[in-house]
Amino acid sequence: MTFPLAKKYQEKKTISRLKNKDKEVFIKVYDDFADDIYRFVYFKVGRIEEAKDLTSMVFLKTWNHIQNNTLTSADTLRALIYKIARTSIVDYYRETGSKLEISLDDEANHIDLPDEKRNLSADLDKNTDLERIKSKLPYLKEEYREIIVLKFINDLEIEEISDVTGKSKGNVRVLLHRALNALKDLVSEEEKNEL
Repeated sequence: MTFPLAKKYQEKKTISRLKNKDKEVFIKVYDDFADDIYRFVYFKVGRIEEAKDLTSMVFLKTWNHIQNNTLTSADTLRALIYKIARTSIVDYYRETGSKLEISLDDEANHIDLPDEKRNLSADLDKNTDLERIKSKLPYLKEEYREIIVLKFINDLEIEEISDVTGKSKGNVRVLLHRALNALKDLVSEEEKNEL
């Protein structure tokens, strides 16, 4: 178990080493976060090659951001990387004008979701099938899907989601509540249609 102060100290030490152009630490940061960032990007763009390219770009931008001393004390490293990923995705859509087309059941472009035993549906009906929940994610509005992916799939804390999205912690909690309600409504509607 890592204590909050020890974690903050370790993060400051990591950032300091990154500012001093320690490439070994950067490789460790990449190894620690690359899969999560790829998953986040993939859920946004829905294409494997673009997600890989954007993920690489995110880490290059992170390195440059830290080297240019533009890191604020409020940023955690994880929140910074997600913020850069989010901005890179917005830039991607501006440049390409693409629309998101994603299916979590696409066998040709399978993506592993971490720890499926985790109870994503804690605020949903306990009997709801996780596969049913995942199948409904693409039907949520973008803002709701993003908050659910950040919280339950990428396991970010409310404070980190706040840093990434630029919303207050209170707004993040409200948005998460609304997103879970919308997801619950979609699942309930499907269950009614099955009867």
